[in-house]
Amino acid sequence: MKYRPFGNLNWKVSVLGFGAMRLPIIDRNQTKIDEPEAIRMIRHAIDQGVNYVDTAYPYHGGKSEVVVGKALQGGYRDRTKLATKLPSWFIQTQADFDRYLNEQLERLETDHIDFYLLHGLTKILWPKLCDLEVLRWAEGAQRDGRIQYLGFSFHDGFDIFKEIVDAYKKWTFCQIQYNYMDVEYQAGIKGLRYAAEKGLAVAIMEPIRGGQLAKEPPESVARFFARASKKRSPADWALQWVWNHSEVSVVLSGMTTMQHVEENLVSADKSASGSLTDTEFTLIDQVREAYRELSPIPCTMCKYCMPCPSGVNIPRILELYNDAIIYSEPRKERFLYRQLPAEQQATNCEECGNCEEACPQDIPIAEWLKKAHGWLGPKKKT
Repeated sequence: MKYRPFGNLNWKVSVLGFGAMRLPIIDRNQTKIDEPEAIRMIRHAIDQGVNYVDTAYPYHGGKSEVVVGKALQGGYRDRTKLATKLPSWFIQTQADFDRYLNEQLERLETDHIDFYLLHGLTKILWPKLCDLEVLRWAEGAQRDGRIQYLGFSFHDGFDIFKEIVDAYKKWTFCQIQYNYMDVEYQAGIKGLRYAAEKGLAVAIMEPIRGGQLAKEPPESVARFFARASKKRSPADWALQWVWNHSEVSVVLSGMTTMQHVEENLVSADKSASGSLTDTEFTLIDQVREAYRELSPIPCTMCKYCMPCPSGVNIPRILELYNDAIIYSEPRKERFLYRQLPAEQQATNCEECGNCEEACPQDIPIAEWLKKAHGWLGPKKKT
């Protein structure tokens, strides 16, 4: 296993972290984890040098923390750093901070969390937590030993990311989504570099986009990979591209099978910052464009269609629909669409035509919104 500095701490993290959001399950039920297999996988990863295990309060319907806690018994807790997350969106009062943290400590069968994250910060959640004095509370939890280091995970644009980083001088780390398809998505490459420049460790989530970049690619994409002199699996290409960035501290992979664990361990052993050649970087650029050319809607995310007078989040809906078609696997996009507030969903469109008049690509937006909702929205019961 290879290791990298974790921000400004005098500690090195394994380049591969075990993400416990996609543990093996039974009967396709996310809350029914195959505990013996999950424990075997986590312990095997630690035995091979992984020293960072990441979970969160809501993963697997609240069962992920329980299983991780079991996996870390028998001496494994002392061999790894444990990360979990405050469920930010559930917080209503200051008392909730202690209530959730104490419940997490019980679930995880531990007396402290090494790396505690404020989960999924956005421009809406961050001010709400600040109003409840979350940072003052977290410092108290650090003093009493329940938390060692504080960080945050993030799901919004770069400007609010920068604001959050700058708002608190004692952040140890952050967690962002980053992969070769999402270079400018959310915090993106600018956020990665900004956080690293500020001395924060950066943990990467979704390095293979929830498994989408690990699948056998469509022919128009595969032909570029076929040209490479060095052959890699699609997942290995995605992982090596992320590890190539020196600013990255640890890459979190949600592993569902022991095969995933073994393959990721092999990839981790080959990783290094600056290891990809210019030719290989160009190849990934070509792969990215080949994927994007599969988009049925020619949306460039210019956002001239916004704001929608009815509140519809037009660019996000078109993006989710495009992704569902590109990767031929709509489960993730359906989940994300259904997480949008009702007023932002396509059914709120009144077909006023304002967006279509403003669109420089002449996209028939109202029709695409109907198709997107039909594909991504809840299915009607018959």
